[in-house]
Amino acid sequence: MNRLPSIVRQLVAALRGLLLFTVICGIIYPVVMFGVAQVAFHKQANGSLVSYKGHVVGSSLLCQEFTDAKGNPLAQYFQPRPSDAVNATDKTDYGCDPGYSAASNLGPNNPTLVQLIKQRQKAYAAFNHVKISQIPPDAVTASGSGLDPDISPQNAYLQVDRVAAARHASPSAVRALVSRFVQGRPLGFLGEPRVDVLTLNIALDQQFPLAGQ
Repeated sequence: MNRLPSIVRQLVAALRGLLLFTVICGIIYPVVMFGVAQVAFHKQANGSLVSYKGHVVGSSLLCQEFTDAKGNPLAQYFQPRPSDAVNATDKTDYGCDPGYSAASNLGPNNPTLVQLIKQRQKAYAAFNHVKISQIPPDAVTASGSGLDPDISPQNAYLQVDRVAAARHASPSAVRALVSRFVQGRPLGFLGEPRVDVLTLNIALDQQFPLAGQ
């Protein structure tokens, strides 16, 4: 080996190092991390999937639209915040599409965004029978990813009367259900209180089932 030219010895050493670190970082480390994740964080490692009646219906990490075939929001369900994650070529894609995670990238003073927010405010106010001044920002703006699964407690509570009427349920009972699903700030100080729309709607179906369910 020592008889080989210096450049060849350096090349062999580099190849050995490459092979060693490929095995450690490319095989051993991923396998160990996969095993630890499956044992210690099985649900999170597999996408935080949510099941209902034996079927996977979504993920608690991704928003989901509750609309009819034409994209109209269903009155009997709590609605997520607006989503810009849309496949523009698919006329039946109304948002919350994981394959098209995106934001509008429009600044707060952009006239297009301002007009869009005004349109959303009018639609939200009419749909939920509330005043525009009551509407929280998350009800009329999309998240940065377009896939945020949560809404603010204020947004959820403003939808209570509409959902209760559609299900012929007591508004106070529906409000109590929402309160059960309000999640506090992570670690007590990060972010804001929130409500996961998918898990709330599943509980809604369980406690106040619609005819035929």
